[in-house]
Amino acid sequence: MIHTFTPKGVCSREMRVEVDEQGIIRELQVVGGCSGNLQGIAALVKDMPAREAVRRLKGIRCGFKPTSCPDQLAQGLERLLEQA
Repeated sequence: MIHTFTPKGVCSREMRVEVDEQGIIRELQVVGGCSGNLQGIAALVKDMPAREAVRRLKGIRCGFKPTSCPDQLAQGLERLLEQA
């Protein structure tokens, strides 16, 4: 199933993540933000358990910002996992 959420405090405007029934990330698409970096993140989290992605990405900061696109992805995945 594809889940869409709006990141806060970062350059990206929307994240769409497909997570299967076993909690595995099948695809990530990000609108806006740093294209190359976000394509890299999407490639790295593909076929990764969502819980592992949260563990690795949560708390990453972008410069002086209190969050980052990876952190926002982790927060969105965390909310998704809480609903499951």
